[in-house]
Amino acid sequence: MKIVQINAYGYGSTGTLMRQAHQRYLNDGVDSYIAWSRGPKPQGEREYQIGSILDVYVHAGLHRLLGLGGLIGSKRATEDLVRWLKEVDPDVIHLHNLHGYTINLPVLFDYLACCGKEIRWTLHDCWAFTGHCGYFTYVGCSQWQTGCGCSGRCPQAHLDPKTIAGTCAVKYSWMKKNELFNSIDQIKIITPSRWLAKLVNNSYLNKHQVDVVRNVIDQTVFYPTSSDLRNRYDLTGKFIILGVAAPWSARKGLGDFINLSHLLDERFKIVLIGLNERQRKSLPESILGLGRTNSQRELAEWYTVADVFAHLSYEDNYPTVVLEARACGTPVVAYDACGTPEAAGTGATLVAPGDVAAVSSAIKGYIKDENEQFNQY
Repeated sequence: MKIVQINAYGYGSTGTLMRQAHQRYLNDGVDSYIAWSRGPKPQGEREYQIGSILDVYVHAGLHRLLGLGGLIGSKRATEDLVRWLKEVDPDVIHLHNLHGYTINLPVLFDYLACCGKEIRWTLHDCWAFTGHCGYFTYVGCSQWQTGCGCSGRCPQAHLDPKTIAGTCAVKYSWMKKNELFNSIDQIKIITPSRWLAKLVNNSYLNKHQVDVVRNVIDQTVFYPTSSDLRNRYDLTGKFIILGVAAPWSARKGLGDFINLSHLLDERFKIVLIGLNERQRKSLPESILGLGRTNSQRELAEWYTVADVFAHLSYEDNYPTVVLEARACGTPVVAYDACGTPEAAGTGATLVAPGDVAAVSSAIKGYIKDENEQFNQY
């Protein structure tokens, strides 16, 4: 079997998941290829980069003005992708995230509708059935079911991916995506969580088959890993609460971590990884703020040294950071929201989204004895 995976990104969580699947396919003797737009340069003939960095900037700028994302992506770059797909001639084309500006959706789906290949599509968020956003539960919006922008103003047009075009563009995008994504008789849609599968079945994609296939992580990388992080960051004797995200935002719980820090005494130290410089400078002294790391080894060290991993995200599909923390043997406290409980498992402590006091109580519950030694990895 020959398979091609396509993702908007060659890095980050979805890029990593694509690359890990690619390597598993190769190890199993499958003729595997991957393609992406934004990210590192390809290495070898089995990797393909869609367009250039100039394409990304130009079409990101067009989206800011017109609000149409991939509907006005690069025709030239996507036509080149189609020519490459025809040369590779795969049996299966497996889509991942497509919202990275460069990929022109009409060009790509015109090809997919007539290519005669098996089409699979792993959804990593809700973007495939909305007019603009990746998630909508934080703002309590249900327009995606009846038509984004058809019954009122889009509450998230100003959020990433940002656009000044407003609700009219969101409405057009919802209708055009509905048309394009249903132009193929059958797409095998894959979701990592039952939560997202249920949403798909209530959306305009409900004519397609939906299977739940859990994301997996590389447990040769994520396992209990010793380090000198406590000494390096002067954390000896502290009870460490770790949070990881990229990028951080209110939706990811940054404000809640700040509020949490005010409820904890000097025995505790919150460590947040993935912050930008402005966010790091705005933190209270009780929080150690670190930038984004591309080192999985370093992440494994942080997961291991932490006494608790806190995931205070209001919206997530099936967060891999939770899987990684669990693989490193760290207990999880998380919001009972979206697909997070499915990733957190039965051993996690779940609290209502936004209930920072309950998070504080749950974390303090892990200290059974004031004289008990904290994690010393």
